[in-house]
Amino acid sequence: MTMARLLAFIDIFVDSPLLGEVVNALTEFPNVEEIYEVTGEFDIVTLVSTEGIEEFRDFLKNKVLKIPGIKSTVTSIVLHSAKGHRNHTETEKQAKSASQ
Repeated sequence: MTMARLLAFIDIFVDSPLLGEVVNALTEFPNVEEIYEVTGEFDIVTLVSTEGIEEFRDFLKNKVLKIPGIKSTVTSIVLHSAKGHRNHTETEKQAKSASQ
């Protein structure tokens, strides 16, 4: 049985002139699965995947927060996926209906 990876959204506040450089730096990390430039309170929202909380802590502290231009972050750890491509129940239903 394989353990599910820890998923977390990291909302990032950026020094505006460095937005492009921050996005480019984030794309270099394999743990960063998705990156969105957004309107609203944050500048960037990322979806990150790690093996567990310790790897996530290390990734946030020693990689993300070291990127020049990042002012601060807010993290939300995913507890459950009710819908989306990571939802195993939904994926299984789609595969079953496709095979019929």
